[in-house]
Amino acid sequence: MRLDARIASLNNRHAALEAQIFAEDQRPRPDAEALAKLKREKLRLKEEMERLRASKPN
Repeated sequence: MRLDARIASLNNRHAALEAQIFAEDQRPRPDAEALAKLKREKLRLKEEMERLRASKPN
């Protein structure tokens, strides 16, 4: 169950980053550097979730 909790936590952070990216992108002059940083972090979380899911025993 511990692994499931970790994946759920990462998923929540991933969703929060998605919301931040959307909000930044909707600004009249989005900060390209901030967007790139948020997107890199979102990708890192996605990759970690995929790695954990792959290592999860069935």
